[in-house]
Amino acid sequence: FDNSGHVTMPNQPAFLVTPSSTQSNIAANATQTQIAFGTEIFDQGSNFASNIFTAPVTGKYQFNISLYLTGFDVSANYYAMYITTSNRNYELINSGSVSGASDPSYRGFGWSCLADMDANDTAQIHITQSGGAAQTDVTIYSRFSGFLAC
Repeated sequence: FDNSGHVTMPNQPAFLVTPSSTQSNIAANATQTQIAFGTEIFDQGSNFASNIFTAPVTGKYQFNISLYLTGFDVSANYYAMYITTSNRNYELINSGSVSGASDPSYRGFGWSCLADMDANDTAQIHITQSGGAAQTDVTIYSRFSGFLAC
């Protein structure tokens, strides 16, 4: 606690990462493509490495993802984006056709989850594109963050 009664937890695991560069031409019809997050904005506790967060302790972790995609392909059957943890996947599915008749310049997707994790469980981000052309890019404006909630 500080002098004003604010609770500070400098050892609480928390991170915010972004891609170092654009991840170009996500493979169409691949099982899952891992998204590369090479730039750490912060990594309190040093629990994020090689695109993967590793839980230092058992607890509930809040994860947030914001993907900024360019070259979005409306002819894709769907895009599935995953927060993949050791215990389960949390996914967002989007039909390419919801963008209209022509490919939009960009699309943004955001979602979050509260994940139950044991010590040494991992969390990472994947994307799958079903059908269409391999033209979608994950830009440097994408974000992945998380923290120990309780």
